[in-house]
Amino acid sequence: MEHFGETVPLWAVIPFVVMLLGIAVLPLVANHWWESNRNRGIFTAVVATPMAIYLGVVYHEGLLHSGHEYVSFLALLGSLYVIAGGVHVSGDLKATPTTNAAILIMGAILANLIGTTGASMLLIRTLLRTNKQRKNVAHIPFFFILIVSNCGGLLTPMGDPPLFLGYLRGVPFEWTLTMWPFWLGSVTYLVTTFFLFDRRAYAREDAADIARDLSEHVPLRVQGWINVPFLMGVIGAIFLPTPWREAGMIALAIGSVVLGPRPARSANGFTYGPILEVAILFAGIFVTMVPALALLEARGSELGLDQPYQFFLITGGLSSVLDNAPTYLTFLATAMGLHMNEGHGVLITLTDGSLPEVFLVAISTGAVFMGANTYIGNGPNFMVKAIAEEVGYKMPSFFGFAGRAILTLMPIYIAMSIYLAFAG
Repeated sequence: MEHFGETVPLWAVIPFVVMLLGIAVLPLVANHWWESNRNRGIFTAVVATPMAIYLGVVYHEGLLHSGHEYVSFLALLGSLYVIAGGVHVSGDLKATPTTNAAILIMGAILANLIGTTGASMLLIRTLLRTNKQRKNVAHIPFFFILIVSNCGGLLTPMGDPPLFLGYLRGVPFEWTLTMWPFWLGSVTYLVTTFFLFDRRAYAREDAADIARDLSEHVPLRVQGWINVPFLMGVIGAIFLPTPWREAGMIALAIGSVVLGPRPARSANGFTYGPILEVAILFAGIFVTMVPALALLEARGSELGLDQPYQFFLITGGLSSVLDNAPTYLTFLATAMGLHMNEGHGVLITLTDGSLPEVFLVAISTGAVFMGANTYIGNGPNFMVKAIAEEVGYKMPSFFGFAGRAILTLMPIYIAMSIYLAFAG
């Protein structure tokens, strides 16, 4: 991207800005029109098609590269969504703050085994069903996105897409486990905050609703066990080279639909709507963000970045709006291009060079933690939002969610910045 990034005109970033503004504003000003995936597709086509044509003429290799990343991204998210949608955890637990916190902790652990997408799809319906008798529940899917769909997936390359891309670029598979203090600290803080918030909300529930919740308690039961090997298969497929990786994931998803029990999907209220929404909107994002990423790669050194906390903040800030996976790769390349191999502690050897470990920590935690700042920061965010809305939850607007997420996560950002300032 270096040559294109040095010559790309600034106006080429406008479609990306329009794409982001459309996702943020249209649900507010044209909510009924925006609810249709067909109309989302029209908007995406109008905004992204001219840029796709332009890139096809002046920078077709960049367009093809972004298209490949989109296919890999969608194959991983789509297969996990489809397969996890065939595993139905039935039952209705007591909707107490302790129960809800336990589900979130379980999700934060599972996120490292079956990815943030797999864990989100496996548990979100169970959590929402558990709390269906309560009224003060708007905060529940919000915290679920922060914990299960994002921060919980920090410990393994399977946990979050940027960490998987880092593994493909040579980051040792076991290295992410060394970030366990940051995982433990963030999850502990968020679950504790949720518990205190939920306890207060629970105290405001009507006695009749609490009584109904207790009377309708049903033990958990799992349907669709056949899909568990399919989920494990997707995790195994990520280690295959392309295109076998993507083909394997798609084949596993098809196998799940054909061989898995249909009653489990029906009980989940499974539809393809949420993943279609992700596919449509991220198609536009992956096309229109090519000039923005090219500018960053070509001129990143001009930003004056030379400290770990700076990489944490800028990787995280842009991960909020650029999708955290390609943003992670961009600043990984930027940091390696600065050749800071002395005076910054332990070096990590990657495929294309080496990088001080503290910078890798900064870029990794920035991408994972701040991917929770918006609905488009990480793939599962949009899917959880869509599922919650399908069952009647009123989710915050784009800006409303962003404001609440940044405010809630700010203590984590401050703590990480202070740590990285001293560690660097």
